Amino acid sequence: MVENIWLMSALWVGLALMATLISIRLAVSVALIEIMVGALGGNLLGLAPNEWVNYLAGMGAILLTFLAGAELDPAIIRRNLWSTMSIGAVGFFAPYLGVLAYTVYVLGWPLPQAQIAAIALSTTSVAVVYAVMVETGFNRTEIGKIILAGCFVNDVGTVLALGIVFANYNLWLAAFGALTAVALWLLPRFVPWFFNRVGERVSEPEIKFILLVLFVLGGVGAKANSEAVLPAYLVGMVLAPYFLKNRDVAHRVRTIAFTILTPFYFLKAGSLVKFETVAAAAGLIAAFLAVKMVTKTIGIWPLTKAFRFDHREGIYTTLMMSTGLTFGTISALFGLTNGIIDQDQYTVLVVAVIGSAVVPTLIAQKWFQPAFKELEPEPQPEIAEETPNA
Repeated sequence: MVENIWLMSALWVGLALMATLISIRLAVSVALIEIMVGALGGNLLGLAPNEWVNYLAGMGAILLTFLAGAELDPAIIRRNLWSTMSIGAVGFFAPYLGVLAYTVYVLGWPLPQAQIAAIALSTTSVAVVYAVMVETGFNRTEIGKIILAGCFVNDVGTVLALGIVFANYNLWLAAFGALTAVALWLLPRFVPWFFNRVGERVSEPEIKFILLVLFVLGGVGAKANSEAVLPAYLVGMVLAPYFLKNRDVAHRVRTIAFTILTPFYFLKAGSLVKFETVAAAAGLIAAFLAVKMVTKTIGIWPLTKAFRFDHREGIYTTLMMSTGLTFGTISALFGLTNGIIDQDQYTVLVVAVIGSAVVPTLIAQKWFQPAFKELEPEPQPEIAEETPNA
């Protein structure tokens, strides 16, 4: 039977609309509700990702990651360099070592399988954290920008671990590294000039250029067995100074992403959860989630005290750093695709990762959201009036 693409589109978009209305009613992040609605759709309505859904979801992940990188304020990172680097690094190493020890010494998994589990559960979720920050406005606060920067450091550790342990060291990897380095050096110089030259047009040449860069780097990264979301984060980071001063372009990209692309990403993530698997392996899934959250808390919460975060900011930061989704599912899928873990292990890890996107974020939003302290706009330098020549 041929799939009716328009009715399938209506189903996906209808579920996305329903999730939005529920999130407004409950005052909970729409990303979390979309994951839950996706799970219900997958189990009750037979909602299943196909090729075009995977493509739209992948675009959503890339743009979310790019936008998260574009929110990194260099001035705030410099001012909070030690806290950002420490929280991000410990956010990776604490769960990585904890899950590795649990899978090897308690579950008895072989080392390669244990490493996949440890990498998958060492992540934060840039997609979830950024979506929550934008919805609540915390992307305009110092604590929000510190958390986003910490997520970046954490996920760089995850990507490096996956690359160092399992990467294919070949010419494609070298080409990917060289191309990314050149792009990161050129873009901050080229983008302001190019965007000023083309100006604002209905045809949106700025957004098309951004997509071109992200797709080229993502395509070469895929050839090197890397992931398209990593260069997207780095591109967003190096262009952050421009986008922080010219928010209109970032706003237009965000509108496209949040309207049509990210709902497919979060609904798809939820549709991967199978209730029968959750019921059969609920204890193991809960154990993985607990090990991740406990080790993140043991590692990060004392650091927030050391760097003098207030009580609610410390708990909120710890919980948001305990999330996981994009890189966690990517790591688990890498293990399955390369025959390192089996289907049952993959399902357990993915459900635990998706659980880490929902549980800590829900707790953080409901009970530990800190006081909103919006950043003051930076003063613009005064421009002296030109005097005519005598």
